[in-house]
Amino acid sequence: MTTLLYTHAACQEHDTGFGHPECAARLTAILNALGTVPFAALEWRDPPEATREQLTRIHSQSHVERVLGRIPKQKHYAIDGDTVVSPRSGEAALRAAGAVCAAVDAVLRQEADNAFCAIRPPGHHAEPAQAMGFCLFNNAAIGAAHARAVYDLERVAVIDFDVH
Repeated sequence: MTTLLYTHAACQEHDTGFGHPECAARLTAILNALGTVPFAALEWRDPPEATREQLTRIHSQSHVERVLGRIPKQKHYAIDGDTVVSPRSGEAALRAAGAVCAAVDAVLRQEADNAFCAIRPPGHHAEPAQAMGFCLFNNAAIGAAHARAVYDLERVAVIDFDVH
């Protein structure tokens, strides 16, 4: 049984600022825990960046351009009261969405039994035309749309354990 783990350094470098609840320490804790578990079938992979085609299956072109256009060269920028971006946030968001699509590809091509995406920024609250709730892009919806478009699936179930 092969499990793929998709993660990227840019996801840890998405800096939301001091005291923000969605922070790099959460991802670091997950990766540290996974690194200490003797799991021979765990294969770590770097995800590609999501393509504009993958993103715009869910988000408007103007939303994608607006989000990526708001990435600051230094410091932080608050898109809304909860959603903050920093210089590495654009790449992190593209890698996060790309990880989900790559995981879908690997599992549906039977290259792996399952996959886990240890990524950030998170991606389940973003709306088609609006970043929201710490999320720039809706990675869950992007992955589901990717599965439907590429593999001609009629339905995809998304189970979201958003416990807070």
